[in-house]
Amino acid sequence: MKVVIFGATGMVGKGVLLECLDDERVESALVVVRHPIDISHPKLREIIHKDFFDFSGMQSQFADLDACFFCLGVSSVGMSESEYYRLTYELTLAAATAVAAVTSRRLTFCYVSGEGTDSTQRGRSAWARTKGKTENALLRLPFKAAYMFRPAYIQPLKGIRSKTWWYQALYRAAGTVYPLTRLLLPRYTTTTVKVGRAMIQVAANGYSKPILLTDDINQLSAVDESAH
Repeated sequence: MKVVIFGATGMVGKGVLLECLDDERVESALVVVRHPIDISHPKLREIIHKDFFDFSGMQSQFADLDACFFCLGVSSVGMSESEYYRLTYELTLAAATAVAAVTSRRLTFCYVSGEGTDSTQRGRSAWARTKGKTENALLRLPFKAAYMFRPAYIQPLKGIRSKTWWYQALYRAAGTVYPLTRLLLPRYTTTTVKVGRAMIQVAANGYSKPILLTDDINQLSAVDESAH
């Protein structure tokens, strides 16, 4: 597969990228980033792109792709509802529609959403409504298939760090008790490795439903691991 990753400098996106570079099913990985990524690999090609609301000048780069792993995301903490909507719904759809326009229904789109997303778009939580609206819009686009990944807690592995300092402090603290948390709450905990493996598995073989919770992600990553 030829894949593109949005958000490869972030915690989840970098985890997905590392798994793509290690997986023989991935022929090449294109990353679209605002700043250079600190990884070098024969499979990897990066495009530095500053305006993530306009991809009109680079759509030809997407034409031969088989999968898109969209891992960009922001926290709603301390952000106005309108700004969160802009950086979640509008930015995601700008990229997704640009990719869909040139891939002729042969591309699989995987979107990192989150536990608690509101598909009805009528709940009390603004972030959950926005994520739900984003998911619903993606599912309507002309892709071969689209899958919404809704992980709860994601533990970073392989030396990956969050760029948000207070997230990183949380992950550092949580990491010490992660083995216990995984035992007590297996349906709500996963890792960057498992998310990456699950995305590749879904892109290669599809899945029985469009919305994947943490339990689905962990099961898929186990299938992927056993296949290798």
